Amino acid sequence: MSAASQVTSVKTNRWRRYLPLLIWMAVIFFASTGEFSAANTNLLIKPVLRWFFPHLSNEQVAAVHFFIRKCAHFTEYAILGWLVARAFIASTHGSLRRHWLADGVVFIGLYALSDEFHQSFVASRTASIYDSMIDMSGGVVALILVAFFRWRRKRKEVQSQNL
Repeated sequence: MSAASQVTSVKTNRWRRYLPLLIWMAVIFFASTGEFSAANTNLLIKPVLRWFFPHLSNEQVAAVHFFIRKCAHFTEYAILGWLVARAFIASTHGSLRRHWLADGVVFIGLYALSDEFHQSFVASRTASIYDSMIDMSGGVVALILVAFFRWRRKRKEVQSQNL
């Protein structure tokens, strides 16, 4: 393989690793705008809840809506954590590859805090350190799951080689 094609291959692989991560970061950024404020998501969630569970009181609907929103925080950052692991594990930078878990935790923490900071400038949103903690929890859980499954796969490979 020529040097020029190796460089092209590295750049292509880099885009494959980082583009999904960048797109998902943009999705999270958009979800932090007024379009996904509690008032706006209530317009979708409340009628669905009323249709499936017509007996719920207004307080119960509000509680379920709150729970769904917090689960969305956790889930969107769990996806971010998986994409961070995917990008960092295959990085061409040796240090990033070796320390992907710690670097991923730092990355997710900084992005979660910046996300809440962004929300502090959106009139229909409120910034909350608690939401940042939910976000970070989702990302860290995903990173730990990736680490666990990688460890398990390596352990099985070692066991099969020893047989």
